[in-house]
Amino acid sequence: MDTEQDVLEELLAGNQRHVAGLADDHFADVQDGQQPDVVSVCCSDSRVPQVGMWDADEPGTIFTPSNIGNQVWDEVDGDLIVNGGMLYPIAHTDTEVAVVVGHTGCGAVTAAYQVATGGDMPGPQGVDKWVDLLVPVVEEAIESGQIDTDADDETVINQLVEYNVDTQVQFLREAADVPDDVAVYGFVYDFQGIYGDDGGRTYLVNYDGETDPDAIVERVPDEYADAVRRLLA
Repeated sequence: MDTEQDVLEELLAGNQRHVAGLADDHFADVQDGQQPDVVSVCCSDSRVPQVGMWDADEPGTIFTPSNIGNQVWDEVDGDLIVNGGMLYPIAHTDTEVAVVVGHTGCGAVTAAYQVATGGDMPGPQGVDKWVDLLVPVVEEAIESGQIDTDADDETVINQLVEYNVDTQVQFLREAADVPDDVAVYGFVYDFQGIYGDDGGRTYLVNYDGETDPDAIVERVPDEYADAVRRLLA
């Protein structure tokens, strides 16, 4: 196992390689500000590369907030509001596309499912806050009849991941702070072979509120039809 010093030196070496690989004018177009094309909220899981999954090498193209469970909301005085990391580019940099990216085998969704079915919060408090916000989503999902609760845990969790993505997309689409002309898409990043054999593919499960795969396929180029799949009906 690497020591703390080993990790530090790996970080320093990695940044040195990063700097060496950049052209002299790499940041020229974003020196005075940013206007990212999309804000993409992902789960803060080390296996989910927020920028790498889109192969986006240019700076200033993707605004990348992340949190436990790829949640678009936060709680203030008992009310759910759009998370500031999600809302900032929409409100201040003219970003008109929002993306919610869940991932297979999500630990946050797993924890919320365990709590919803009688288990304990994972702790500590800073983690529990975000898991607690997901528990009602899981409870609603179970009551909806869309989740095959008789299936194995892996199947249940991944169905819940998709349900959570749908819920986050719906919240953004209905939020007063998000203009109606902002498009919202929902994806699941698959590195476990749940949706298909291509590790690292993001599967489009929600097209601005549309969840019927056949309808979604009609809205994307034919070459990306295989990236449209759902676990839920």
